[in-house]
Amino acid sequence: MSLPRTKLVKKEKAAEGTMLFQFEKPEGFTYKAGQFADYTLIDPSQTDAEGNTRGFTLASAPYEPNLMCTTRMRDTAFKRVLKDMPLGTEVELDAPYGSFTLHNKVARPAVFLTGGIGITPVRSIILQSVHDKTGHTIMVFYSNKRPEDAAFLEELNHVADVEANVTVVATMTEPEKSRHGWTGETGYVDKEMIARHVEDLSAPIYYLCGPAGMVTAMRSLLNGAGVDDDDIRTEEFTGY
Repeated sequence: MSLPRTKLVKKEKAAEGTMLFQFEKPEGFTYKAGQFADYTLIDPSQTDAEGNTRGFTLASAPYEPNLMCTTRMRDTAFKRVLKDMPLGTEVELDAPYGSFTLHNKVARPAVFLTGGIGITPVRSIILQSVHDKTGHTIMVFYSNKRPEDAAFLEELNHVADVEANVTVVATMTEPEKSRHGWTGETGYVDKEMIARHVEDLSAPIYYLCGPAGMVTAMRSLLNGAGVDDDDIRTEEFTGY
């Protein structure tokens, strides 16, 4: 059975070294916030050993009209083709996949520990939760080297400004290299930083998303703080 096709309708810069691509949502297509899709190029002008298919988080919230993927732009054949692809070009869509979705029990807060492009499922989940008025308390710890590298930070800060249930704690590990001033948290996310913002570390469900090394480090940190593995959900980003 052939896969459905979708057309590229918009592309733009999301952060330094990061691009955002929007595709038409096929008729009848549904997904949960936090899931991902596999995109396959059709007869690309170039290819390499990594192939013509990539999995990207559906960074769009399900209520939004288009499907959005956001990615760091490594120098691979797939990403060169994707970057130069004319609007209207079709790709094959295999989706949705994944279970990195918001828990049902509203009484338990959701705490996201993420870095870099790991913010993509968080954007989808937060916007859908706010749209649906689920009532979840959501806190995001979002680590980047510099503000210029932080995709969706301005948008998520705006959501946090107007939604009492949403808090964004952004931290920069190399703020001195930024062209802009930075007055927020600095350094890597650690137990002390989390404890400054989370009153009871045993209360939330934790969501770890980002590079494998970061996910491993955050799980170890939480376990060391007494958080049970049953209260930790993970999504590792490999290869970008």
